Amino acid sequence: KVKGRSRAGTHFDSARRRSRAVLYHISGHLQRREKNKLKINNNVFVDKPAFPEYKVSDAKKSKFILLHFSTFKAGWDWLILLATFYVAVTVPYNVCFIGNDDLSTTRSTTVSDIAVEILFIIADIILNFRTTYVSKSGQVIFEARSICIHYVTTWFIIDLIAALPFDLLYAFNVTVVSLVHLLKTVRLLRLLRLLQKLDRYSQHSTIVLTLLMSMFALLAHWMACIWYVIGKMEREDNSLLKWEVGWLHELGKRLESPYYGNNTLGGPSIRSAYIAALYFTLSSLTSVGFGNVSANTDAEKIFSICTMLIGALMHALVFGNVTAIIQRMYSRWSLYHTRTKDLKDFIRVHHLPQQLKQRMLEYFQTTWSVNNGIDSNELLKDFPDELRSDITMHLNKEILQLSLFECASRGCLRSLSLHIKTSFCAPGEYLLRQGDALQAIYFVCSGSMEVLKDSMVLAILGKGDLIGANLSIKDQVIKTNADVKALTYCDLQCIILKGLFEVLDLYPEYAHKFVEDIQHDLTYNLREGHESDVISRLSNKSTVSQ
Repeated sequence: KVKGRSRAGTHFDSARRRSRAVLYHISGHLQRREKNKLKINNNVFVDKPAFPEYKVSDAKKSKFILLHFSTFKAGWDWLILLATFYVAVTVPYNVCFIGNDDLSTTRSTTVSDIAVEILFIIADIILNFRTTYVSKSGQVIFEARSICIHYVTTWFIIDLIAALPFDLLYAFNVTVVSLVHLLKTVRLLRLLRLLQKLDRYSQHSTIVLTLLMSMFALLAHWMACIWYVIGKMEREDNSLLKWEVGWLHELGKRLESPYYGNNTLGGPSIRSAYIAALYFTLSSLTSVGFGNVSANTDAEKIFSICTMLIGALMHALVFGNVTAIIQRMYSRWSLYHTRTKDLKDFIRVHHLPQQLKQRMLEYFQTTWSVNNGIDSNELLKDFPDELRSDITMHLNKEILQLSLFECASRGCLRSLSLHIKTSFCAPGEYLLRQGDALQAIYFVCSGSMEVLKDSMVLAILGKGDLIGANLSIKDQVIKTNADVKALTYCDLQCIILKGLFEVLDLYPEYAHKFVEDIQHDLTYNLREGHESDVISRLSNKSTVSQ
């Protein structure tokens, strides 16, 4: 009987200790701890350090000077880009297909052409005279006189010729000769400025892909205009002969609108001729060549040969870049599957058990979803220490805002941030085992964990809790007194003890303050021998509550 009572008493005492641990957690311990410990240190992150005057002084410039890197200038460049594409499409079309035809034919685009000319003349040229630029030495030039000289000696002549108001002649019903139409092709020189700005957007795959395909379509449009001019010139040169060999004659026969009157009347409409010409150039550039629109004369065959050669070059230039861009867009997805395959091959080669295999795959997939496979330490290692410390301070500002670091100088925090690592723990995984050597102090950023000893829950940890041990400068090895197990997915920030001791050696004025404060700021102390104090506190707390 006595043995039975002692065994029952043992089970009762175990259950009572577990209930005391739960009461200790529920009875307001977290609220008291948050008031005393989690005081945010905003001095480092809110108050800006004092910079020298030369760094914060504004550049002396006129209010009428436009910054070349401003948001307005970026939007304006995109507007000019669209206008340049409009000019590149309409000018060759008007020169080749409209020509000296009736004026009413050109009235459909006259209004938009005049609007684009006003945009180029009044707006773009004037803005370029008032826009800053970067000199060869890397200095931003704000002086108006230097800006004017730089623009006049670089792009002003091209912009001025390209902005000559040819379309105003249509508005005033002035007779236009072919020479004026040919002079309008000078506007295509604006595309040179487009190539200069492509480097700015070379890192944006979608933008580069769109621009490359647009340039390919624009080249096909130009080739279609030249193809139509060749057919038209061949028809005009052989107007006195009974000549029906050119591609325009073949198109007219198929559309049942043949030429007559010495090849000067009839024929397909401009719309049908343009669509057929664009169809031919695109099929030739892409090496398809269906043959329903084909080259018959010597001039047409020579042009077809040139088109095929240009098409081969465009395949290497445009479609090669398109393939590289698409591969770059899916590179992260490809890397994920490569690492997954490597992990499965590792498991298969070493014959790991199913439970361990499942834990490895789950941990890999979860960590990948958090950091997308980016190793921040590997990424930042090539940056200078000054920049790297600023980046790590921003990444780890949550733990550095604890009141524990309130008295630390900015230099101390910068050095300390380089020794803070990010860790992750899946549900059911152990962060620490009893008797392990403590390697770091852990801060719970998200999730929930429990502290266990002999299957008894000593504490439940959540967001904002600090796990570790009270330190001494002479400490060599600290053994843990309990297990720390994750209940949910947990994000952790850990301060490596080796790096922490190195920083405290560099800042001895803060080291003693840190050693004194950490034992009060710890949510749970994992040092061996400290668990007796925890159990006594649990017992006292339970007695008071009872």
